[in-house]
Amino acid sequence: MRETNRQWRLASYPDGMPVESNWALSEGAIPEPGPGEMLVRAIYLDVAPYMRGRISPQKNYAANVKPGDVMIGGGVGEVVRSKSKDYQPGDVVVTDHSFGWQDYAALRPSSVRRVDPKLAPLPYWLDVLGMNGLTAYFALIDAGSAKPGDTVVVSAAAGSVGQIAGQLARLTGCRAIAITSSAEKLSWCRELGYDEGINYRQERDLAAAVARVCPKGVDVFLDNTGGPMHDAVMQNLATYARIVVIGTVSLAGKLEQPDIGPRFLRQILIARARVQGFLVSDYQNRQDGVRARLADWYRAGKLKSRFDFADGLESAPKAFLRLLTSQNLGKQLVRVSDEKPED
Repeated sequence: MRETNRQWRLASYPDGMPVESNWALSEGAIPEPGPGEMLVRAIYLDVAPYMRGRISPQKNYAANVKPGDVMIGGGVGEVVRSKSKDYQPGDVVVTDHSFGWQDYAALRPSSVRRVDPKLAPLPYWLDVLGMNGLTAYFALIDAGSAKPGDTVVVSAAAGSVGQIAGQLARLTGCRAIAITSSAEKLSWCRELGYDEGINYRQERDLAAAVARVCPKGVDVFLDNTGGPMHDAVMQNLATYARIVVIGTVSLAGKLEQPDIGPRFLRQILIARARVQGFLVSDYQNRQDGVRARLADWYRAGKLKSRFDFADGLESAPKAFLRLLTSQNLGKQLVRVSDEKPED
């Protein structure tokens, strides 16, 4: 066990694309858990696209991280000390947002879930069995109203949500189309069961590329990126298309600027399309049931994930920037410590 707690704190709001100097690594005392709390040692920490919106002074759907605050983030960790009757030292827990970029966190039982390492390896609890799996499911099935025979297009298809969404589209009986940024990522998407794919960095006319692989139009678009990929799909909508806006990672370098681009009111009108913003937190009352369903699919070998690990807490900002610039393949995580610490 370390003698101090390292923490990445936000040093300044980004001006455009974040840089490593927007965070500062500090060191202090390991927190003491309060009544009913537990002290948890970080094993894996999450970095995810939503974090870009949380380090901006702009209005957001949740409280933003302010300069001086510990950077927000989920994590999987081991209970070291406990003042909770429900958790004992040695238990492994996962939290979606409450851990932060640090070695140790004092957590309340209400903010964590128990991890069963026998069900799935620990990284999966921040992926298929975590917020990403729930996002992919509810975005596709509920917000997207996907049904057998639909053509489903997923941007950032080789990323954390995209790799799960493509497999769920296949399980639903849909035709799944991946949009991603490299031949290696397209190969992974085809391994997952995507029917067709587009490497947007090799296309001179992205709208024409979407038309090529979606000759009957796009029924469901899971938009993880915004930007030019959004524009291309909006020009290829099928009648009654459903566009689900999950994220805008392609705007990470200009989040504080107006999002200026083409308007697609005519396309929406003609297709009678539905455009819906999506937050997985809107589905909290159904998350346990869906997580159990995802676990059944995983157990049956019908869902798999790829992980992109950065090693050491010191690598957290760099791992986040890799994610924002599409350098990761699969779910990006930071491996902070060993799953089984040395005695």
